Amino acid sequence: MSDGTPEIRVLDSVTLTEKRRFTVHDGETPINQLNELEFVDGEIYANVWQTDRIARISPKSGAVVGWIDLTGLLSPMYRLEPGAVLNGIAYDSNRKRLFVTGKLWPSIFEIRLVPKHPK
Repeated sequence: MSDGTPEIRVLDSVTLTEKRRFTVHDGETPINQLNELEFVDGEIYANVWQTDRIARISPKSGAVVGWIDLTGLLSPMYRLEPGAVLNGIAYDSNRKRLFVTGKLWPSIFEIRLVPKHPK
């Protein structure tokens, strides 16, 4: 569970009582504004509110192990509304598909992650 702070709470799936919590960080920097969590192949994906970035988080340490940059995914014409922000992550574990969308977005996008190539 996330409340927009760098803290993620792990809840018991039956009682919803808190089992533990950890702080999400990129190096020494805590990551605020965590929103919309999704568990993907052993990592937690969380979009950072009001950005086009998704943090890939280790649930063991809270460390950000990578970033997904979705800059340019949505056409600028759909970004005229200030509330049109990335805000949805879903994972189809059976078919290994990742979907993203946002508030006021007209579409859901299926995306494939590719490694960043060095410049």
